[in-house]
Amino acid sequence: MIKTLGYAAYKAKEALAPFTFERRDPRDHDVVIDIQYCGICHSDVHQARDEWGGSVFPMVPGHEIAGIVTAVGSAVTKYKVGDKVGVGCFVDSCRQCEYCRQGLEQFCVQGMTGTYNALERDGKTLSQGGYSGAIVVDENYVLRIPDNLPLDAAAPLLCAGITLYSPLSHWKAGPGKKVAIVGMGGLGHMGVKLAHAMGAEVTVLSQSLRKRDDGLRLGADHFHATSDAETFKKLRGTFDLIINTVSAPLDWNAYLGLLKVDGALVVVGVPEEQVPVGAFSLIMGRRSLAGSLIGGIQETQEMLDFCGQHNITSDIETIAIQQVNEAYERVVASDVRYRFVIDMASLKGAEAAF
Repeated sequence: MIKTLGYAAYKAKEALAPFTFERRDPRDHDVVIDIQYCGICHSDVHQARDEWGGSVFPMVPGHEIAGIVTAVGSAVTKYKVGDKVGVGCFVDSCRQCEYCRQGLEQFCVQGMTGTYNALERDGKTLSQGGYSGAIVVDENYVLRIPDNLPLDAAAPLLCAGITLYSPLSHWKAGPGKKVAIVGMGGLGHMGVKLAHAMGAEVTVLSQSLRKRDDGLRLGADHFHATSDAETFKKLRGTFDLIINTVSAPLDWNAYLGLLKVDGALVVVGVPEEQVPVGAFSLIMGRRSLAGSLIGGIQETQEMLDFCGQHNITSDIETIAIQQVNEAYERVVASDVRYRFVIDMASLKGAEAAF
């Protein structure tokens, strides 16, 4: 077994603290990764605080993992020691259902194995995430990070990047398409960059104009404040695709009204409250209300390669692991532009705390 240092939530609502645990020794198809950086996703906060229910403790969060391969199992063919790699939101799946066979492991019928706060396929081992020094993952669930992308700014691509790339790709964002991104946070700013690189005409719909300069810098063609009622009148019937990255409850009916005929409103942010949707908001323009959940391994690799080709990374603020609890509070307050990334070198320098 591999002794591993990390930071964990021991109970819901408690601050994260130093934690020592064991990773398995590499099996034939396993890759051992020295974690150098790990992004902080808002879902880390939700799960560490048991805000979605069902959390299991102690919990080491983190599913935006970037690092270097330090060892491989005897049968590994995809990676070698020294490779730059990443791990995203899941580390296994049943591999046999129709969705796994299609490369849609995120929709595995038996349930994907989350990188943390989940049971591994043996049904008893609790998975632990990337706020730690190392991780051991089957090679089929490891991603290759392009050489030209720095590991720190690439880490959030493993969740924030694929969460936006997948619906943009599925709904065919590109030249001649008008795409709106609702919200300019960790997810939204990636949507702006990716949609722009795909060739779409990009609009940001944000509560205020406070981030307008950032939005235009990142690739938006237009920026509108949703707090202004005139926005919904002016833009009615404008967009082919709207992606809502906001977790707060919004009036989805109002946003559906911004779609063209056959347009789609795709939800990737998860509000805690149910949002009512009127039938007329859908049928009057043959509009669609849909959802999207990350992407499979093949699509995630496709996203990373696309980002490598277009030199796309996340805008980040790098922190030490000792600042993680402060960072959680700032995430909740939307006080980050636009993703926190933990430098795991700080963990190695804090061994006395364990």
